Amino acid sequence: MISRRRFLTLSACVIGFPADASPTRWRGFALGADVQISLYAPAHLAQTALNTCKAQLKLIERQFSLYDPNSALSGLNRAGKLAHPHPWMQELLRQCDTIHRATSGAFDPTVQPLWLALSRGQPTQAARHAIGWERVTQSPDQIALDSGQALTLNGIAQGYATDVIKSQLAAVGLQKSLINIGEFAALGGPFHIGVEDPSAGLVTTRKLMNQAIATSSPGALQLDARHSHILSPTGADMNWSTVSVMAHSAALADAASTAFCTMTVEEIKAAKSNLPEINEVIAVDHAGQITTI
Repeated sequence: MISRRRFLTLSACVIGFPADASPTRWRGFALGADVQISLYAPAHLAQTALNTCKAQLKLIERQFSLYDPNSALSGLNRAGKLAHPHPWMQELLRQCDTIHRATSGAFDPTVQPLWLALSRGQPTQAARHAIGWERVTQSPDQIALDSGQALTLNGIAQGYATDVIKSQLAAVGLQKSLINIGEFAALGGPFHIGVEDPSAGLVTTRKLMNQAIATSSPGALQLDARHSHILSPTGADMNWSTVSVMAHSAALADAASTAFCTMTVEEIKAAKSNLPEINEVIAVDHAGQITTI
């Protein structure tokens, strides 16, 4: 089973910070992604903040992990319903709905049965019929799936976790940190981020300060000879080799970078106009040419 839903080799280096002010760094693993958190703070404050982050990541995984059979998401997929969902789950599904609508359905978490069928080499007809975010019902009391449906939040949960950790670090008084939970978010800054494509290598760099960046590359991992690990709910082609999105929210950048892989320039522009928190889209075509939107 693929442990990460996409290729992501954004590289980061700190600029404009004294050479002797080395960060406190922690590496771990959460939500199918490598995690690195770099904190610029006195050692005692940094350690307290890291302890808080580790505890929060465990709670986040208990909600959104597909790899934990005891997570709330796994329970929802197994039973088809989830009573009294956690506020994080409610908030994340509201964000899914917003991005689904803004991308005209290109972002759709109900592709999970199709992902499973393709990864197992099974027939896909029933899985394709199960796709349809509009058939998921949500309320503070219950989330319910339609018959045959299951959700993957891998296209947004890493970004959401990044946002939660960034907020936690700000709440304990840190002013400069770089969080990488499959997506990058900067608290303060500036940081320089390099964006890489599987074929073209390093294609550009961006300065990150108090915002986030997420990258999706369909060709980096394949489910089979014909299908990328990033799946279109409509069966649309992958128009781009790599898409990076810069936004205030890492969850938004995460989901948008996934959806935009199957969208044309005009479609991305229309979606971006409906998602004003997106600052920039960097799309790399299959010839290595960059389009900035």
